[in-house]
Amino acid sequence: MSGKTSKFTDEEALRFHSSGRPGKLEVVASKPMATQRDLSLAYSPGVAVPVKAIAENPDLAYDYTSKGNLVAVISNGTAILGLGNLGAQASKPVMEGKAVLFKRFADVDSIDLEVDTADIDEFVNAVRYLGPSFGGINLEDIAAPECFIIEQRLRELMDIPVFHDDQHGTAIITAAGFINALDLTDRDIKKTRVVALGAGAACIACIELIKAMGLPHENVTMVDRTGVIYAGREESMNQWKSAHAIKTDARTLEEAMKGADVVIGLAAAGAISKDMVASMADKPIIFAMANPDPEITPEDARAVRPDAIIATGRSDYPNQVNNVLGFPYIFRGALDVRARTINDEMKIAAATALAELAREDVPDEVAAAYGGEQPHYGPDYIIPAPFDPRLIRKIPVLVAKAAMDTGVARKPIDDLEAYEVSLSARLDPTVDTLSTIFEDLKRRPPRRVVFAEAEEDKVLRAAVGFKAAGYGTPVLVGYEAPIREKLREMGVDDTEFEISNASNNPRRNDYVEALYERLNRRGFLHRDVSRLVKRDRNVFSACMVANGDADAMVTGVTRHYWRALKNIKRVIDPLPHQRPFGLSIMVMRGRTVFLADTTVNELPSANELADIAEVAASFVRRLGHNPRAAFLSFSNFGNPPSDRTRHIQEAVSLLEERKVDFEFDGEMQADVALNRDLMEKYPFMRLSGPANLLIMPTLHSANISYKLLSELGGGRVIGPMLLGMSHSIQVARLTSTASDLVNMAALAASNAAALEQSRAQQEELDI
Repeated sequence: MSGKTSKFTDEEALRFHSSGRPGKLEVVASKPMATQRDLSLAYSPGVAVPVKAIAENPDLAYDYTSKGNLVAVISNGTAILGLGNLGAQASKPVMEGKAVLFKRFADVDSIDLEVDTADIDEFVNAVRYLGPSFGGINLEDIAAPECFIIEQRLRELMDIPVFHDDQHGTAIITAAGFINALDLTDRDIKKTRVVALGAGAACIACIELIKAMGLPHENVTMVDRTGVIYAGREESMNQWKSAHAIKTDARTLEEAMKGADVVIGLAAAGAISKDMVASMADKPIIFAMANPDPEITPEDARAVRPDAIIATGRSDYPNQVNNVLGFPYIFRGALDVRARTINDEMKIAAATALAELAREDVPDEVAAAYGGEQPHYGPDYIIPAPFDPRLIRKIPVLVAKAAMDTGVARKPIDDLEAYEVSLSARLDPTVDTLSTIFEDLKRRPPRRVVFAEAEEDKVLRAAVGFKAAGYGTPVLVGYEAPIREKLREMGVDDTEFEISNASNNPRRNDYVEALYERLNRRGFLHRDVSRLVKRDRNVFSACMVANGDADAMVTGVTRHYWRALKNIKRVIDPLPHQRPFGLSIMVMRGRTVFLADTTVNELPSANELADIAEVAASFVRRLGHNPRAAFLSFSNFGNPPSDRTRHIQEAVSLLEERKVDFEFDGEMQADVALNRDLMEKYPFMRLSGPANLLIMPTLHSANISYKLLSELGGGRVIGPMLLGMSHSIQVARLTSTASDLVNMAALAASNAAALEQSRAQQEELDI
């Protein structure tokens, strides 16, 4: 089940899919291809060696090819999302998206295949012969009841996992929530009475899995459009519905729900009424999973039954049933033991893993991403959040173990603890934590973020995207008429946006007086200040933030960084005892490196370098990493000796005196800091592994380095993040895209919340 869809314009969606390289996937070589020797090994004649080996032993395909980490996402487009039968070609964007999720959440390589036929035999024959290419098959968006037949036949014909996620993904997440809801309401599964509303592929899969967990057949009343599926009913029946028919006098949903403990809905919006909920047993459990709108909203359900435990398919309510909690990790575990199939025991193991994870204490780094709030097991937390970084460690292990215990694993794992550690290394916590931070923004009161250059097309698109994503409320600074015209051209309701400037803001004179009070002894006349506020949008925007009319601001695409920051600092001070600096985040495959300071301090002193390292390490830890800081130089621990490295050595000594709680060392060259083999040449080094936080000696080397990485590094640069200011200000790069600006604005909103929380804590200490 997907979450509530963010609002965006058709133009924005089409631009996202068409910009740069069309689509969402590309093929990247995993081996070096730089020399003729590389090519000879990769193709002729070197490729002949693994060919012969696989011909003798087909299982070696898992060792010498990508098969063991490759899943095909296959559809015929007969049931695309909620759009219906639009054909195989139209399903390709969805299947590409599914492949992206496999990679993003579990490092599973995936390729989409669209089969242009609605005929069962043709589809099965098209897929069955692809087995040698893939380690698993994920079926998607295939209409019922054909999906049941297709999956069953392919499972019988193929010796690799075949998994229809529309059925089993929803079932597994529902089962996890079901386990915990029963626990919280002190129910025995053997005595629990369930109403299943929908009788489609997902609903039937949910009931079949829960029955496999121990729910008695006669305890489930299934209801479709015609009414209760009872023994002997003939109208609108098929073999899959008949399997769940029971002897009952109930004929309508209203009758079925009287006294029921649980209702599992996969039907349509509004299908469940308040009266039906009121008629349920004490502490009712309601899974209302129709998308985009549930069978009954949590507000309506709680209006009549405040004791209810409620789950939906939407991200804006607690307990979201989201398939991304399941399929990436289930395939991860299945692939890693080379499973022949995904059986009920593996599905139950995945559901159990999810249920157990929801009961565990949430680690500090996850809680920090939620603004300090620590979710706790209870009625509003029976299913983990989709971006919980612990999912990759928990689910595949239990799935792999279940595969081994049931004899479907070709390659058992001897050391499951070591396997768990290896899973953690597959994904970088930064990506997960940033996603968690952004998701948390949607659940909080919206922060007001000023977009200081709103007349720029990409800034305006970013503001629209920021609002549509639910990250906060954008405040657009610029001339009102052209901005409103551009919004209308984008197909957006311009009346939903606040547009402010020095000519229409009633607080303008207050801003002038407040700023004059700051600057009148720094060489500024009253008219100078008035001109700054009226003519410089960065000054005006910073005044809005400084005077409490906005929470944060983002700027930078029309002016050089240093000029924009210079004017902002006329309005906003650094935090007490801190020096502002820029922290750039380089996210690469399986690795994130933080660089500081890349934008502000030209020739930092030893004390300033030490301060920068401390603040940066705190931020790095907030993003889920154990900070290992390396102070970079052209020399390694005094070799060659130079007066130019003395301030770096002094900074390291200062951190030793401060007894900080993170790893650090220096001075050292960049390759020594990042290469484990080179690190071993210095056995006295205090870093336990390659550095993830690089403290640069001067601004010129830092700025050159991060921009080179941005252009040539093969990863993605986030930031630079401006840290150390008393209010949340972000200055983007001139080359930032609309997507970059949305991320910067979201980080600005998140930092505003963090600063507010820090101030509140300090006030409590002062009291």
